[in-house]
Amino acid sequence: MAHTPPDPSTLIHLRPRNATAAAFATLAAAETGAGLWLSAAFGPAAWLTGQLLLAASLVQWFVILHEAGHGTLFRSRRANAFVGQIAGAAALIPFTVWRRVHARHHRWTGWQDRDPTTAVLTPRRLAWPERLVVNLCWRAWIPLFSTTYRLNNFWNLPRLRRLFPDARERRPLRLNILVLAGLYAAALIAIGPQMALRLGGLALFLALMVQDILIVSQHTHVPMHLSHGADVTPFPTIAQETFTRSLRLPAWASRLALHFDAHELHHMYPFVPGYRLREVPYDAEHEVDWWRWTRAARSMPGEILFFQNRDDTGFDL
Repeated sequence: MAHTPPDPSTLIHLRPRNATAAAFATLAAAETGAGLWLSAAFGPAAWLTGQLLLAASLVQWFVILHEAGHGTLFRSRRANAFVGQIAGAAALIPFTVWRRVHARHHRWTGWQDRDPTTAVLTPRRLAWPERLVVNLCWRAWIPLFSTTYRLNNFWNLPRLRRLFPDARERRPLRLNILVLAGLYAAALIAIGPQMALRLGGLALFLALMVQDILIVSQHTHVPMHLSHGADVTPFPTIAQETFTRSLRLPAWASRLALHFDAHELHHMYPFVPGYRLREVPYDAEHEVDWWRWTRAARSMPGEILFFQNRDDTGFDL
């Protein structure tokens, strides 16, 4: 592997493959269907198996949403939008909102207070109730981060109004939120809260737990710049490696997750499909074994992990 990042122009051959994309989407759909069927129709052992299978599919839908939002799942924009809406519904994130907010994330990576997905973690003094909740949830594996990540970034209409002041920009975002919320409400009414909890309660909790690890690992406790409201210039994608981290999952898990763990490569080459990132001939600088990172991160109080970085603590995760 090369020690110098390849020029992006040398990687334009790494284009989406429709057959690969369809295979991943079909696998996630099959896992979802099998998980719901086992959870609804049989006894405790089958129910638990179904919940584990459904949890795995929900994580896969999340990474499929990410890929479709970049337009790198399929070659066709229409296919990406169609599968992206399905993935967003499964991942509890409106696809249209995801696509716009996530684009802002990539544009402003490195500027913590300008990136809408990291601004909430800008260093500040926490009130004691905040410290209590953050530390307790992080230590007890309660998926606070992946839950608030959704609510604050993709469902928060007042915040979206500030991020996108043009009413014409906001209209499709608001429509996607309202339609998806209506679908969730209709499904809940149709099957009832008790059945909804049986079909997906544990699976959703487990999927959010896994996503806590994946999402938190990517940009947390990493030194970033603060604009303090000044007019600043975005960092080019090839220079964003220093502002992120990659987890090294087992090879089989990385493939099923479309190499979502290769996050440095993704920020450097966002036009490369996730499932082809391992074809990039470069060893990322901050890649770390997933279990090593998880043990180290879980040993830290949440308030330090989330609201400080390694320059403050000297703790290089």
